[in-house]
Amino acid sequence: MTDAARAAELAARGSYGRLLALLSSRTHDIALAEDALAEAFARALSHWPAHGIPDNPDAWLLTTARNRLTDSQRRQFRFPTVNEIPDMPSSELADGSIPDRRLSLLMVCAHPAIAQDLHVPLMLQTVLGLEAKTIARLFLISPVALSKRLVRTKAKIRDAGIPFALPCDDALRERSTAILEALYALHAHDWLDPAENLGDEAFYLADLLGRLIVDNAEALGLAALIAFSHARARARIVDDMLVPTDEQDVTLWNDALIRYGKRQLHCAYEKSSVGRFQIEAAIESVHIARKETGSTDWLALNKLYVALLKIAPSVGSLVAQAVVTGRLHGPQAGLEALDAAETVTGSGYQPLWAARADLQARAGNHLAAAKSYDKAISLATDGPTINLLARKRAQELNK
Repeated sequence: MTDAARAAELAARGSYGRLLALLSSRTHDIALAEDALAEAFARALSHWPAHGIPDNPDAWLLTTARNRLTDSQRRQFRFPTVNEIPDMPSSELADGSIPDRRLSLLMVCAHPAIAQDLHVPLMLQTVLGLEAKTIARLFLISPVALSKRLVRTKAKIRDAGIPFALPCDDALRERSTAILEALYALHAHDWLDPAENLGDEAFYLADLLGRLIVDNAEALGLAALIAFSHARARARIVDDMLVPTDEQDVTLWNDALIRYGKRQLHCAYEKSSVGRFQIEAAIESVHIARKETGSTDWLALNKLYVALLKIAPSVGSLVAQAVVTGRLHGPQAGLEALDAAETVTGSGYQPLWAARADLQARAGNHLAAAKSYDKAISLATDGPTINLLARKRAQELNK
């Protein structure tokens, strides 16, 4: 990859949402802004190799995209002259900075005039940069059907003139629920690949939302959850192999992010409004505590998973609690809990087979564990996880 292509890729990863928010806030036409930004990136790939990478790539891309919008709007007679298009104050580009308007675009995506089941997918695509096919896979729906619905929704935003601005306090609180769900999905989407910087975007926006809506305990909880997860990023994958949380090298954990997470979680608890993200952050904090205590408090984890399953039951939580049960009451009790969980998760859930293999190994049933690892490997989709499972399978076969 050339330096110019690499610079364009970095700008796309780090700035796409901010640039799109700036462009669409002026046109109220998300699809038109997306087209203009795509053309700006295409021009960068041809212009930068010949003329050099600009000192401020984001500003270059924004200017190019805005010029593209001007041409398009002039052709469509939406704006008679370029002088009638509100210009960006020079201060907005000073010192290489671009103001963050993604939050207002997130609010647009969560507008009550938009179908509720499209709030999160629309945010993930327009503001947070995920492709429609990726979003469709996350929500187990047809990529073609989702793409068509997203196109129609963007047209509705344009035609209805939905304002690109922060709503009143009550509406802000109401829409924040969908926004937090989108940020959580972004954080969880590709956490094994720090190079994507998706978690960084989720962390930044969750922190921003927590400061904007000061009484939203769940925003604080989500910021804490992402911070705790980020704190372990350097220890999560070693030599292209996933490292289980209770086996990670705690000296690689980020103390600054841990302190931040603890502060946010404490502030959330003070608001006496416990929710899903706060409980998940508390689960992370129990694992984080191993850095100080040297051991994992499995009893505390069990209580938290019981609470989480009451508030927000999920297949992941069911399997995780079965694993905790195995640590507290022995592998056979854990396997029985997994059998019960399988009636809910089905037999195609990869973490269930990885957990079953681990419990079978702890019970001394090495051949059964190896077979379960085979099944888990067949269902895994990323290299680090496959490498971990393959190593454990080989260990069981050698016993």
